[in-house]
Amino acid sequence: MYSFISKSTFFFYVRNDFRDYAEVCFKEFGDRVKHWITLNEPWSYTYGGYVAGFLAPGRCSDWQNLNCTGGDSAVEPYLVAHHLLLAHAVSVKLYRQKYQASQKGVIGMTLVSYWFVPVSNAKHQQNAASRALDFMFGWFMKPITIGNYPHTMQSLLGNRLPKFNKMQSKILKGSFDFLGLNYYTAIYAAYASKPNVGRSSYLTDARTRLSSYHNGIPIGPMTGTKWIYMYPRGIRDLLLYTKEKYGNPLIYITENGVGDTENTSSPSKEALNDKGRIEYHRRHLSSLQTAIKYVSSSF
Repeated sequence: MYSFISKSTFFFYVRNDFRDYAEVCFKEFGDRVKHWITLNEPWSYTYGGYVAGFLAPGRCSDWQNLNCTGGDSAVEPYLVAHHLLLAHAVSVKLYRQKYQASQKGVIGMTLVSYWFVPVSNAKHQQNAASRALDFMFGWFMKPITIGNYPHTMQSLLGNRLPKFNKMQSKILKGSFDFLGLNYYTAIYAAYASKPNVGRSSYLTDARTRLSSYHNGIPIGPMTGTKWIYMYPRGIRDLLLYTKEKYGNPLIYITENGVGDTENTSSPSKEALNDKGRIEYHRRHLSSLQTAIKYVSSSF
C-alpha cells in the first residue's frame, strides 16, 4: 500500500493507481453511469485521518493529545489533500480524453462544508469566517476552479503548503463538469491569534476559533445528531457564495439530512413520525428554494 503522504512515490504509484482504478470503473460501468464523482468529501478524509486522527490511518501531532498513532498535523494534511487533488485531476483528464465523448457522461467532485458565521460584524471577525471557509471549502474548490490554492492558505502556511507546477495547475483548472455539495450545519467563527511556536496544526492555521455556541447560545436548534445544529440559512448562503466566488458552477446537493432524537419508550408508530427530521428537511428545502429564486431573479 502506498501512502498519500509520500512525495517520492506519488507520481509513480498513488496517482497512477487511482487513475487506473478509475479507468476500470469507466470501462465496466460507463455504459450505465452518467454522473461520476471522483472523490466524496476529501476534506473529511484528510481532517479525520491526518488532523484529528479519528479516521484511518489515525494520524495527528502528539501534542494534540488525541491518542493518534503518530503524525504531523501541521504538514501531513496539506500533502494528503495535494495528492488527492492531483489524483482527481488525472482521472478527470483520462475520462475526458478517452470516455466522455462516447459514454456521454459528466464528472466532478463532491465537497462538504460548514457555513461559517462570524461572531460579530467587526471586520476582523468577518475575515476570520472567510479564512475558515477557505481552509475547508476553498482548499479543494479553488484548485479545481483556477488551478491553485486560496491566497489566504498560501500566505499563512508558506512552505508547508505544497505547490502545483504548471502542468498540474493546468489539468486541475476546470477539472469538473459539476460540483456535488454536502451541507449539514453551520458553526461560529471568531478571530484567533497566532499559535505558540512549535504548536502549528491545521486546527489553528486559519487563525480562527470555531464553536457551535456563542455567548452560551447554540447557532441553531439541537438535533438527534450531536454535531448538527439546525441552520437552514447556511445552505442558501453557501450556494450563493459558491455561485459568486467560483463562477456559478452546476451544483448537485449530494448530501443533507439529520438523525432524529431517539426515544426508546415511544411506540414504534409514534417513533416513525420523526417530526424533527421532517422539520429539518422542510426548512432546508425552503432555504434552497430561496437561493434558486435569488439566482433566477438575477438574470
